[in-house]
Amino acid sequence: MNGAFAYRAATAVDAGVARKVRDSMASRGPDGSGEWQSPGGHVWLGHRRLAIIDLSPAGAQPMLSDDGGIALTYNGEIYNFNELREDLKAKGCLFRSVSDTEVIIHLYSREGPAFVSRLRGMFAFALWDERRQLLLAARDPYGIKPFFYSDTAGTFAFASQVKALLVDPAVARRHDPAGVTGFLLFGSVPEPWTIYHGIRSLPAGSTLIVDRHGVQPPRPYHSVSAIIRAAEDEGAAASTEEPRETLREALLDSVRHHLVADVPVGAFLSAGVDSGALVGLMRDAGQNVIRTVTLAYDEFREGANDESPLAAEVARRYATAHVTRHVSAEEFHTDLPKILAAMDQPTVDGINSWFVSKAASELGLKVAISGVGGDELLGGYSTFKSLPRLVRLARLVPGLQAFSGLAERGISAARRMGLALHPKWAGLLRYGGDVSGAYLLQRGLFLPTELGDVLAEPEFIRRGLDELQPRQLLEDVLIDGPRTLFGQVAALESCLYLRNQLLRDTDWAGMAHSLEIRTPLVDHVLLRRAVTVMSAPSRPDGKALLADAPLSPLPSAVRRRRKTGFGIPVESWLAKADIDGPVAGAGGVFSRDWARRIAVLHGMLPGVGQPAIAGRSDGF
Repeated sequence: MNGAFAYRAATAVDAGVARKVRDSMASRGPDGSGEWQSPGGHVWLGHRRLAIIDLSPAGAQPMLSDDGGIALTYNGEIYNFNELREDLKAKGCLFRSVSDTEVIIHLYSREGPAFVSRLRGMFAFALWDERRQLLLAARDPYGIKPFFYSDTAGTFAFASQVKALLVDPAVARRHDPAGVTGFLLFGSVPEPWTIYHGIRSLPAGSTLIVDRHGVQPPRPYHSVSAIIRAAEDEGAAASTEEPRETLREALLDSVRHHLVADVPVGAFLSAGVDSGALVGLMRDAGQNVIRTVTLAYDEFREGANDESPLAAEVARRYATAHVTRHVSAEEFHTDLPKILAAMDQPTVDGINSWFVSKAASELGLKVAISGVGGDELLGGYSTFKSLPRLVRLARLVPGLQAFSGLAERGISAARRMGLALHPKWAGLLRYGGDVSGAYLLQRGLFLPTELGDVLAEPEFIRRGLDELQPRQLLEDVLIDGPRTLFGQVAALESCLYLRNQLLRDTDWAGMAHSLEIRTPLVDHVLLRRAVTVMSAPSRPDGKALLADAPLSPLPSAVRRRRKTGFGIPVESWLAKADIDGPVAGAGGVFSRDWARRIAVLHGMLPGVGQPAIAGRSDGF
């Protein structure tokens, strides 16, 4: 999906450039391409099609309304489109297709921009209204699907990839201090920034209007944090007699909606609760044929990180057509240049998503279900325990923050003398007193005070931190948000780690293999129902409820298994990779050293990186 609107009347869109932008994203839509240009040429919309719903030509895009006054290009799926379609038909709307795209056009025609709040799904779209002479852009509540844009010399251009926009020579390639700094702090670039000064991300749950006067600021229509707070209030007053059945029905409802497709829907299957429970719920939802895929590595064989035996046991329980796909170090080395090319923005994760998407694509799948989002939804991360504990510990001795600078200087001096002290111990005094600070302390790759050890450009760091305001970025998530510590951690994990890293990695890695990855545990309808259950006076074990959700619950061995994530043996692989020397790492999350090397490979730190800090773990 891409397009441009030359909102200055004297200009027109360069269709040749716009077409090149579109076709640079061919892997996102190998089944066909389309374009539309307005009379006079000031608007151009393009689309690459991955045909999943309504495979006929009637479902092709860009799609026009019957009178030609509305044109739409759209990426994603509207899972409740059948219900919306029936409602619209009852009101007299006529349909030429059975696609969700046409539903969007009819809803806009009847309700205007406010209709977006009725959509349940993952989506990013741009809609041109000829009568009103405006372009409406929108992105789904969680930000599952991307929308990047630039505003250059009176032309608003947008695309599903940052790198696609760079095909246009008019788009500036200067690196953005806030984007680079954000990556080094968090391991991914926080929205709305990108690593390029001239490109921004439309925030999740927002709309944006461009008219003849220019680009208006994005307007939020949905807040994950506000939903959590409302659900907390409901949960505090709700009955807790049947949390298992309440959550099961909510989960099953989400899975049913995520199975809507005119092509087979497979699933990623690890040895964890999230993916296993979803496969069981797929069976409960009436999916007759389920193809599942698991990754296996010789380096993990018969060890604690080997997911394949338990995944195979889950596959047998739910009678899936299961494939275990082995990935070797040699394949990793061969694929690494392709991975870095597909990695639209720098990230310290995502290689696991690349290989499991590759494996699913090899099976002929166009759609796969992923268990991403379960830990944010149901309190599965260690942060749900460690952050509240850290906050309580820091609050035991008020006033310690005043000594943070002294502690930081002391630990820095001790490290220069060779003592193996973690720099985050000093940060405990500065950041540990509230949830947002504790989150930065625990989730951050580096603390702001450490960036001088990574970049040799103090002015670049200063400008980046001044614009990014990392502490404020975290605090903004919690404004008018959850009241409980559990809810606050859920909001931070959902709006930062999940949104900026996991979902973004899922998108670029899946789309690189022409695979649509669906995430039933990332659904705003499910969020409210689940948080209501988790906010009951006696909070249940959310992951245990998830394991019990299928009619045939998950095996006890899956429940007992230590949480390891959907990991890959990066430590041994990267140690052999020819990337600026040896790289340390663990599991599916790379070390701080790797974060710097990714930055170098993306051209963010040309010639300015000092020797990286090696051997540091990501946890604290």
